[in-house]
Amino acid sequence: MHHGFRFDIGGHRFFSKSSEIEALWSEILPGGMITCERLSRIYYKKKFYHYPLRAGEVVANLGMVESFRCIVSYLRARLAPRVQARNLEDWVITRFGSRLYRRFFKSYSEKVWGKTCREISADWATQRIKGLSLTTAALASIRSRRLLQPSGDRAQQIKTLITAFRYPRLGPGMMWEAAAERIRSRGGRVWMNSRVQRLEHEHARGGWYLELAGSPGSRHGPYQHVISSAPLGSIISAIANPLPAELHTAASGLTYRDFMLVALILRPGPSFPDQWLYIHDPDLQVGRIQNFANWSPEMVDGSGRRCYGMEYFCFRQDVIWNLADQELIALATEELVSLGLAEPGEVVDGCVVRQAKAYPVYDDTYQSRIDTIRAGLAQHCPGLHQVGRNGMHRYNNQDHSMMTAMLTVRTILEPAARLDPWLVNQDAEYIETTINSSQAPANTPQPSLRH
Repeated sequence: MHHGFRFDIGGHRFFSKSSEIEALWSEILPGGMITCERLSRIYYKKKFYHYPLRAGEVVANLGMVESFRCIVSYLRARLAPRVQARNLEDWVITRFGSRLYRRFFKSYSEKVWGKTCREISADWATQRIKGLSLTTAALASIRSRRLLQPSGDRAQQIKTLITAFRYPRLGPGMMWEAAAERIRSRGGRVWMNSRVQRLEHEHARGGWYLELAGSPGSRHGPYQHVISSAPLGSIISAIANPLPAELHTAASGLTYRDFMLVALILRPGPSFPDQWLYIHDPDLQVGRIQNFANWSPEMVDGSGRRCYGMEYFCFRQDVIWNLADQELIALATEELVSLGLAEPGEVVDGCVVRQAKAYPVYDDTYQSRIDTIRAGLAQHCPGLHQVGRNGMHRYNNQDHSMMTAMLTVRTILEPAARLDPWLVNQDAEYIETTINSSQAPANTPQPSLRH
């Protein structure tokens, strides 16, 4: 919070195909969730496009000739698809054609990842936007003005195209604060601002001991199980027990994209209606812009002033990451004005939030490195469980991350269930048919859990 304004670091829509996850949110925040009708648009060449794309709007903005060329490009890609999509560029062109790829995918994706689309694994697209095609986007645009009702068939929805979602009225922090309070009320302890700098497994005692930064020599434990959502690389370096060199090599090669939010507070005035704007302009460094009041009216201070979140994707070694806060506020203000979303002099305050390792990068070697780490941890670190986005180096949504944690806990409490959190897909569904049955004893029933 900054001077009465609340921020959502990265923006989090609360929507899941898993009824179990949705029920958990309702249980943690009974009466604390509001329903938002989604509106997010793409900014491209000084024009705005609804997402999912609306055919009439695309034709009006691009013009008849260019729209026709995009259709021809799409048909050509569908009739003669690339044999195997090894990277993000191939994946998108196969489904949308090269012209739509260059206009609505290339610039933004490369801004997010700091790499060309040919350097980004197709796994990212398969995980994040699977099921999406020009046809499904067009059909969704026809229904885009109809608010999704809770009774709708959520399992059949493509997350990229949802038209409504729930949201904590004070932002996502409200959910996590309520969860922490529940832990305390049941006798649990929550240490804030406490980084684990050392983990050691003592086989004789059969447990893990943790050492927190700032308290050398003071250990907590023993714990039979440790559940970690810390980055895989950080966990490997923190484990005191000797590990094979290949695990350290694999961990050191995992890369991450960092994130900065520059929150700008403006005088009262007209505002744009979206929760998010995606800025497909390579001449601007900002990648997305949030309008916090459109997530929840209680995210702003009630004075009528506006608050926009300018989102920047970078690496910590980049110049922009290391700029002073006032320099970043000045840069964000200049870009907001250049977009026509503010007038000079309207910005009266600002705040910068830096989030390191926000996005695990899917490069050519990431999967083999994860496989090496998983196998090594399973062999050498009994009772250590990896969950969540950074803990598994998978670009999860929050419901996906929460499902991996829930299944981990369930496996600890019920070992016979043999649930593998790595088999949770991006829709927070557990795909029981892909479990490694070759490792199961004869006549052992396979889990049939699906959410």
